[in-house]
Parts: sequence; C-alpha cells; structure tokens
Amino acid sequence: MNIEEILSKGESETVEFKESFDRECIEAACAFANTRGGTIFIGINDKGEIKGIQLGKRTPNVWINQIIQSTEPKVMIRPEKLSVKKKAVIAFLVSESRIKPVSFKGRYFKRIGSSNRQMSWEDITKLVLESVGTTWDGLTEPRATLEDIDLEKVKKFVSLCNKTGRRPIPENEAPFMTLEKLELIQKEKPTRAAILLFGKNPQRFYLQAILKMGRFRSETIIVDDKEVHGTLLEQVEEAMLYFRDRLQTRFEFTGELQRKVIWEYPLEALRETVINAVCHRDYLDSANTQIKIYDDHILVWNPGRLPPDLSLDQLKTDHPSRPHNGLIAEAFFYAGYIEKWGGGTLKVIRECIDSGLPEPEFFEDMGMFGVTLRKDIYSEKNLRELGFNDRQIKAVMHVKERGKITNREYQKINQVSRQTASRELLHLIEGRLLIRYGETGRGTYYTLAKFATENQNASKMPQTPNKRLKHASKARPK
Repeated sequence: MNIEEILSKGESETVEFKESFDRECIEAACAFANTRGGTIFIGINDKGEIKGIQLGKRTPNVWINQIIQSTEPKVMIRPEKLSVKKKAVIAFLVSESRIKPVSFKGRYFKRIGSSNRQMSWEDITKLVLESVGTTWDGLTEPRATLEDIDLEKVKKFVSLCNKTGRRPIPENEAPFMTLEKLELIQKEKPTRAAILLFGKNPQRFYLQAILKMGRFRSETIIVDDKEVHGTLLEQVEEAMLYFRDRLQTRFEFTGELQRKVIWEYPLEALRETVINAVCHRDYLDSANTQIKIYDDHILVWNPGRLPPDLSLDQLKTDHPSRPHNGLIAEAFFYAGYIEKWGGGTLKVIRECIDSGLPEPEFFEDMGMFGVTLRKDIYSEKNLRELGFNDRQIKAVMHVKERGKITNREYQKINQVSRQTASRELLHLIEGRLLIRYGETGRGTYYTLAKFATENQNASKMPQTPNKRLKHASKARPK
C-alpha cells in the first residue's frame, strides 16, 4: 500500500479519510460494500493531514465488530495497522459485497465520488435486481396479461429476425411460443420488455416510456414539440420521421444519374443515438427520453448512468456492452436495429467524422446520460477545443466569410512572418480543416476541407494527411 500516493490523490470513490472512528465510518463501509469496495483510513483528516490515533490491543477488533453488527448483510472488512510519519493509522479494507444492497440500521448508502449518499428506492431496486442476476425489463408485469400483447407486432418482429438471420424463427410458429423462447413471456405473464416491445399500449403501464422531441431556437423559444408514444421500435421510426421533416438537406452531383442527398446531420448517427437512448435508458426513472434540435446542435439524453466499470472515454474505443435492459437490447439486435454489441457509440463517432462534423460529445449530468451532435466543425468554440491558436481561428473565420485565404493574406491579417503563416496553415491542413490548392507561388490558396468535400470530385482533391481532428492540437507549435 503506497500511502504517500494515496495521500497525494486525496479522498475518492475508493478512499475515505477519518480523523477518528464514528458513525460516518460505518456509513462509509456500507457505501463501499454497495459499490466497488474501498479503504477507510482512520487517523487522517479529510484534508489528508496525518493526525494519528491511540490504539489499544483490542481497539481495531471493537471497531470492526461495531461495523459488522450494524450492517446487514454483514460487511466483509479487514484491518491493517500503519505507521505514517511516526503516527499510528489504521486502514479498514472493505470488500464489495456479493449480496446487495447492504444496509446500516435500515438505511442504504452508495459511494459517489468522495462522498457517501443515501440510496433512493430506484438505486435499491437496481442492486436487488443485479444481485439476483436480472434486469428491470426481465421482470414480469403483474398488471398485464397476454391480451395486452399485439400479435401483429410480434409477427413483424419475426420477419425482421429472419431477414437479418440472427435469430431465425419459423414463420408459422405461434407468437406466444416465440416470446416464451425469447424469455419475453414467463409463466404465461408478459415481461416488461414484452410490453415495451410489443404492447398494444405500453404507456398504459409505463407513462415515462415516451420520447419528447422539440425544435428550439433557444432554451425558452420552442418552435414545435411532439410526444412519441407506442412501442420502442415504433418510437425509433417515428423519431426518424421527425428528423426527416425538420432537418435541412442539400444535393451533391457526382456525375451519376441520381443526385446524392446530404443531410445536415448523418441520419445513421441520429438513428443509432435514438436506439441507444431507448434501449439503455433507466425505466425506473420517471423522466422521459428527450431530443432537442437547436440551430447548431442536437441534444439527446435519457435517464440513467453508465455502468460503474465503463467511462465516458471508453465509449470512444472498443468496449463491452453493458445494457441496462438486456432483453430489450437483445430484441433490437435480432431485428437488425443494433449492428454490433458495444459498437453503437463508435458508429455515431464514425458517421459524424465522415460527414465532416465534430465528434459527438458524451456526458453525464443529474442522473442522465446525454449525447450532443454539433453541426459546425468550424465554430470558434470547436476550433479552440481542438487546440488551435487565435491566429489560426481568425484565418478560418476569414475563409468561412470569403471562401479562401492565401499565405500573404494570413500574414497580413495576423501580422506574422511568411514562415509562421506557412507553418500554421500546414497545421490546419493536417487537422483536416483546410485544403491547399497549388504547390507554391501566388496561385496557391486554401479553402475549407468540408467545402471541397461537398462540392468537388474526390479524385481531383489534393491529398491531405488522414489524421483525427482531435489530434490536431498535437501538431500545433508551442
């Protein structure tokens, strides 16, 4: 145990400092047991200052007994005596409990950051479900009967499964038998997943299971809005119709007979984002899934957080799938709505970059998970986040306004030497923001890479380094 490194980092999701043993130590032990485990250091204050404690021969055992006797099920804990700067400190190593949730005198705690929070009934329910190896959507709905299932919707689903080949189902198989094989019906009762996927009226049972969509000019000016009801599969299709009705398009002529329709946002990225929202949202939460279309970005967010072992950064790499609703996600996969387990976020990123848009932004806030898709890769905000300096940003704004820029113009508007202008223009090319036409001399000029991609034949375009936009800052001079 590297105590110096622990002290330098301070309290965290797995570390708690206590100057002396008290009730909060037991709450911390309970919280650690309900999350990923952790260590309580007694004799260190919350500022990381070593205060030390007076230890009798039986003191650690007395404290451990207090913790064990006050928690249910019993917390697994191991003491370790330390000497830090010649002062006695005791570390209680708390293991993550195999049976959750663990309570302390009838109350339940979880660890969030460096603090212990009392759990809500939704948190408690989730831990109970996880402990028995199921998810919310896998439980039967006691208020529903098989009469609440729309058999025609089941038949359409069977056709989709056979079309993808991921779960071949005999076309003449009885719909209820199909649902039983998929564990969507258990003991002649529909599961919550079955109601949300094939129910005649899913919102009769789950009022929160809707999409709220709107077109916004600002946070207070709403152009129009819509509530999307029905099954989850229907919600995805209805959301895409809403996008198609309200998003702008343009046409690209490639020399072929048909012109190519270009949407201001890639439809496949939007579709994948909506699918992820309805599949992985927390249906225990009473909030709705929301989709807001602004002039320069689209925001999609839904109730629920990422699993504890999955970070926002990991969403940008290959990662395992951790669906909140296993049966729903499985049905979407069989029907071809999900192409690859855990690959949805990568698909959204790829679609945005291929369309010349910034990478989508993933975030968590107030118990919600969100995705922001931005329209303009050439906004000052995005360029600054990519690490470009004020001169480069000024040059890009010049190109946006006038269509192109030369090396001489760069020198003039920024009051820099030709060498500096050449170097900084090169970095904009390497960042895939500008494209250069001409090799050297007065005929050379630079224009937006997006403009060139949209309006010119790709085979005639100058070749540029194929680097990710987010790495542009690495090439920038210090």
